[in-house]
Amino acid sequence: MSAPALELRDLAKTFVQGGTPIEVFKGLRLNVAPGETLAILGPSGSGKSTLLSLIAGLDQPTAGSVWVDGQNMTALAEEPLAAFRARMLGIVFQQFHLMSHLTALENITLPLDVARDPESLAKGRAALEKVGLAARATHFPAQLSGGERQRVAIARAFVVQPRLLLADEPTGNLDAKTGAYVLQLLFDLVAQRQTTLILVTHNEELAERCARRVHLAAGRLN
Repeated sequence: MSAPALELRDLAKTFVQGGTPIEVFKGLRLNVAPGETLAILGPSGSGKSTLLSLIAGLDQPTAGSVWVDGQNMTALAEEPLAAFRARMLGIVFQQFHLMSHLTALENITLPLDVARDPESLAKGRAALEKVGLAARATHFPAQLSGGERQRVAIARAFVVQPRLLLADEPTGNLDAKTGAYVLQLLFDLVAQRQTTLILVTHNEELAERCARRVHLAAGRLN
């Protein structure tokens, strides 16, 4: 039996603000099967983005652990964690997070260049073509529309062929028509590659595109 694509074991996170501890959540448990699409819903301030940062290994939990494909990410030191994340995870943010001084193609190949992949250029061009932006390879982010920037971000996330894709309000900065196009592209790529998807959103209609939905509220997943 294969390991879950994602497993949260009694996950907890507490911040200290002004000397006062603020508990975001504790005791979170979750299993996500390989290839499953899951939406995490919740109101603003419920901790959705914090949870996604913990799953991505960009932040450390106060207690508990995050397991991806059978690996306890929480137990990894900084360098092995970065290498594991680069190999296993793709992340799409609401704010795009593209490097302004790099072209669309250079942004996409960045994770491959870090991994010293000798085929980074060819893979980057193929990823750019997959999202319909082959003609925009040499354009910088400032020369692209919001929808094009998010398509570049999606191509960057998929170029490493991740086992787990994390998406944080991926259409939050886009108009309805562009958002619908980008979302369809995202789900098409997920289906084609049988990638496990964790989608964080406050939008019920968007969440319905996923096979399963859970709610994060009052520090609990239901």
